[in-house]
Parts: sequence; structure tokens; C-alpha cells
Amino acid sequence: MDNRGKFTSNFGFIMAAVGSAVGLGNLWAFPYKLGANGGFAFLLIYIIMIFLVGFIVIIAELAIGRKTKLNPVGAFRALNKKFAFAGWFGIVAAFLILSFYSVLGGWSIKYFFTYIMDIFGKGFGDLSGEAFFNNFISDPVQPLIFTAMFIGIIFFISIAGVEKGIEKSAKIMMPMLFFILVIVIIRSVTLPNAMEGIKFIFKPDFSFLSNGKFGEVIAAALSQMFFSLSLGMGAMITYGSYLKKDANIEKNAILIPLFDTLIAVMAAIAIMPAVFSFNLDPAAGPGLLFVVLREVFASIPFGDIFGAAFFLLVIFAAVTSGVSLLEVVSSYFIDEKKFSRKKSASIVCSTCFALGIPVSLGFGLLKDVKLPQLNGVFVNILDFYDYVGEYVLMTLGAFILCIVVAYVIKPKTIVMEVEANGNVFKSKKYWCFMMKFITPLLVLLTFLTATGILNFQLIL
Repeated sequence: MDNRGKFTSNFGFIMAAVGSAVGLGNLWAFPYKLGANGGFAFLLIYIIMIFLVGFIVIIAELAIGRKTKLNPVGAFRALNKKFAFAGWFGIVAAFLILSFYSVLGGWSIKYFFTYIMDIFGKGFGDLSGEAFFNNFISDPVQPLIFTAMFIGIIFFISIAGVEKGIEKSAKIMMPMLFFILVIVIIRSVTLPNAMEGIKFIFKPDFSFLSNGKFGEVIAAALSQMFFSLSLGMGAMITYGSYLKKDANIEKNAILIPLFDTLIAVMAAIAIMPAVFSFNLDPAAGPGLLFVVLREVFASIPFGDIFGAAFFLLVIFAAVTSGVSLLEVVSSYFIDEKKFSRKKSASIVCSTCFALGIPVSLGFGLLKDVKLPQLNGVFVNILDFYDYVGEYVLMTLGAFILCIVVAYVIKPKTIVMEVEANGNVFKSKKYWCFMMKFITPLLVLLTFLTATGILNFQLIL
């Protein structure tokens, strides 16, 4: 039995790859980071960073995956045995991220069901958005039940295989996510004073950058772009290993960030007009998704229906990202240990659930537990997992990938893979220049600023 499998169509691959990129980072982090960093100025810099970093790294990861047909560890070993360790950065990062991501995915499922129940008057009750949220996440048992539900969903998608599980589910969920997002946008932009939110996103206003925060905005855009596109965690290497030889890697490397950014901007359009309509804080942080939007939906006609629809799309986004995280780690056991797909997924899912227990309890029984970051700041358990997985391992792994591609195996190795079966690498000169001289420096800068080792503002 072929435990690896492959994508049967490029559309299926694009939907799966975009699904990997589109997650809570788009529906939650992007809108609030946009709100906290000057609106349009942040958006413009974010798009620039996609051209300077995102496009470059995605091409390298997809090409490495397709060339080696292996998991991240095996792929780096096939390129150069000395750098097999670099693949572990992606494996461990995906493992840690899935552990806390499953908890957040469980919260989304809880909110979806609560909105459904609230239609019949049995959901949120008389509690405010903040009170309901705090009561739920501090409960020692209930969040874990929903975490198990989320892990169960991605488990069954994974064991169905690449074609019948990952590809098929992405083909269904991603178009539905887009459709639901359009519905929520229509409702949001028709609220009173909604245009203020639209202006906040798109009106050119660079006064924020002139207030001594230019470096801060660049750092925020770099880190958001990095994590939104799932760079450095092995997801694109893994999905690239399931690609057919005739797939156009350059075209796919354009489409993935294009659709990812489109959905992120759509999420901002869905959220920001509602936030401004109710005179709420656009920089409300993580609470924007679970607390602030509850107040919005509670104050509009048919709010429970729109709330249920919104959290259904959040579930879709979380599931497609969760599946890719699971696949990164499972592919290691499939390739290296020759385990069946079911056995691999079982090991990863059960371990991630166990690691997710302290994350969930970190808002209740273990709320006083604080763990250190490299910059000496102590944070809760979820933020520590997030910090190590996304900020340390992903960025460091991507930096090593850039060095390996640029100076060990040389860019020509990637160029040859991109041009396999006659595909013309139209941006070859630009890609080679960026990979050699610019992108590695920007990725290193992302690592240093995201981890708190360097204050970007100090070097400007």
C-alpha cells in the first residue's frame, strides 16, 4: 500500500496548500495586527515582504519536496547529509504548533455549537462575550473535549490519504470558506459607520510610520507573512513531495500567497467594519475573534446565524491548517519508520493531545505557570509553545534552508527542478539574486526580531 500518495490535480494541490496557509493567522492575527500597525501601511509592507521573502522561499520548499519525494528530514538528508538536522526544525515546529493549535481549533468548534444553540435561546445565556469566554477556557474539562473533537476531525482526514482525505476535503472546505466569508463581509459592510473600517484598511495613511514605528511595522509584517504562509515548518516541502512532475512550481508559488493574502484581507473586511461600527478597539488582540465579535453578533439582527457561519469558516480554516501540520509529522514516520498512515497519524494525534492538555489548563488550573522566552520575558504555556514553534524553530529552519539552497546545493539545483518537464522559470534571475543576497538576510532578521533578540527599531 502507498502510504504517501500524491495530489491528483493541481487545483486539489492549490486548495490544500492554500488551506495549509489559511488558518487562524488569517482570520484572527492578520486583522488585529493590521489594526495595531497602521492599517493600510501594514498591508502594503506585508505585500512587499511576500515578493521579497514569501515567493522565494515557497519556490525552494516546493522544489525540494518534489525533487526528493520525502518528508523534511529525509529531504534535507537527500540534499546534503550534513544538513539533515535542519528538517527537524520543521518537524518539531509542526508538532508543537499542532499541540496548541488543536486547543484553539477546539475553541472554534465550541463557539460554532454555542451559536447554533443560541438560535434557540440556549447558548451564551446572559453572559457577556468576555465572561463566557473566560468561563469556558478556564474550565479544566470542557475545552479538552472540544480539543479531542478537533484532533479527531484532522485524524480521519489524514488516514483517508492524500487524494481522498487531504485533497478532497480541501476542495470542499476552501470554496465553502470563501463563500461564507463573502456572506459575512456583506453583513459587515452594511452596518452603520462600516466605511470607517474600510477606510482604515485601504485609505493611504502613512502617518503611523512617521511616529517612530516604521521598524516595528516592518517587523510585524515580516513575522505575519512568514507564519501566515507556513514557511520553514516543512508543510510546503511535504505537500511538494506529493506533487506530480508536470506541476508548475513557479505558478503555484504565486497562487498560494495570492489566495492566502486575499483571504486575509477579506477577513479584515469582514471584521474591521463591524469593529468600527460598534466603536470597538481594532487592535484588541486575540480577543478580537472570540470576545469582540461576540459583542458584534449579539447586537445585530440574525447575529446568531452570522456568528455560526463565521465560526464554521474558522473551523474550516483551522482544520485545513491542522491537517497540513499533522501531515508534516506523519510523513516522517511514514518515510523514515515505514509506519502505515493510520499508525503514524495515531501516534502524532495522541501525543499532540497529551501536549495540548497543559496548554488548555494554562488558562485555568495552570494559569500561574510562566515559561521563559529568549528575551527574558515569561509567558503562559500556549504562548511558550507558539514562541518556540513559530518564532524560533520555523524562522531558524527557513534561514538554514536559504543557506543550504544558496550556498550548498546552489540555486541551479532548484532551477533545474522548477524547469523539469519543460516548464519555463520566468523569474529565474530575480529568484536566484534574491535567494543568494536578500532573502536569507530578511529571514534572519525575522528570526532575530520575532524572538526578541533584536529590536528592529534600533537599527533604523
